Amino acid sequence: MNNLLIRRLGIVLGVAILAGAYAMYNYLGNQTSPPKRKQIKPSQKTVEVMRAINSKVATNLSVQGELIAYDKIDIFAEVSGTLSDTERPFKVGSYFPKGSVLIKVDDTEAGLNLLSQKSSLQNGITQMMPDLKIDYPESYQNWKQYLDEFDVERPIKAFPEAVNDQEKYFIATRNLLSQFYNIKSQEERLSKYIIEAPFSGVITQTSINPGALVRNGQKLGELMNRGYYELEVTVPLSDLKYIKRGNEVTLVSEDIQGSWAGRIKRINDQVDAGTQTVKVFIGIRGKNLREGMYMQGDVAAKSIPDAMELPRKLLVNQNSLYFVEDTLLRLRQVNVIKITEESVIVKGIENGAPLLAEPVSGAFDGMPIQVKKANKREAKLEQ
Repeated sequence: MNNLLIRRLGIVLGVAILAGAYAMYNYLGNQTSPPKRKQIKPSQKTVEVMRAINSKVATNLSVQGELIAYDKIDIFAEVSGTLSDTERPFKVGSYFPKGSVLIKVDDTEAGLNLLSQKSSLQNGITQMMPDLKIDYPESYQNWKQYLDEFDVERPIKAFPEAVNDQEKYFIATRNLLSQFYNIKSQEERLSKYIIEAPFSGVITQTSINPGALVRNGQKLGELMNRGYYELEVTVPLSDLKYIKRGNEVTLVSEDIQGSWAGRIKRINDQVDAGTQTVKVFIGIRGKNLREGMYMQGDVAAKSIPDAMELPRKLLVNQNSLYFVEDTLLRLRQVNVIKITEESVIVKGIENGAPLLAEPVSGAFDGMPIQVKKANKREAKLEQ
């Protein structure tokens, strides 16, 4: 009986404890209010703003290319014979002043043949003189003077001018004119045994040595003038409107120190269909220049009025800029005139319009922002 009583008392006590705990929970729950949630305000980035100022913008066009010699010729033989030694060796790197002998081919045989033909002509004129004295005495003295001055070692002179048609026909029947023009032809050909430098330059290529046999039409070498060069560059068709003949160009090389001043000499009319570019040739003089050098530089191109030059990093989608309206960013399309590696030139922006001065990470149209106060860049641009 006692055990049963104890068990019942334990059950009643447990139920009482649970009821008390539940009542306490409800009481405490009614006494405390739920914590208030903090309202998260949207973050506003602080940005720099600059004011648009339109002015005349000078443009530069970057170019690069390879130097080529302006005066450069291939040397060919027009006669046959053995190559003779000259004062300067016909070797790569040899310098030849203008008018100096580049090539000399042995002309002994051709020279003797020419002397033989002159002697024949002299003999023909001598045999004609008695008949001329009788039939055309008025012409005899002219021909006698010509014969007295005739020298087979010197270039042949022109015949005396005929006094009348009868004299002219008489000379023609003697076949003297044919001999005269044949000699003139041989004299012209004999002059081709010596090739002189048409301009001062260096030999850049040779294919023959002294003592070798020269064949008619054979290429003997290459002569290049090292005083004047051209830089051949390609310019996009869209940028061609900014340059013209006479524009100055400042050129540099990555391999040697210094800078060189050039000028646009020619602009090709043909457009490369594949690249839509045009070849432009820049004339340049100066020391330390060599054919084949790779050079680059800037062309002082046409200025653009009522425009503004901005850093290229501000351009969005190649055609838009961020403007500032109160506390919001607004993305607007602008008239892009020219894009370079570092900058962009735009037109049509109203003077004083507030523009984003530095790129903002995650920027979007309508983004709330806070304008940075005491902006040095803005103050400088507004002055």
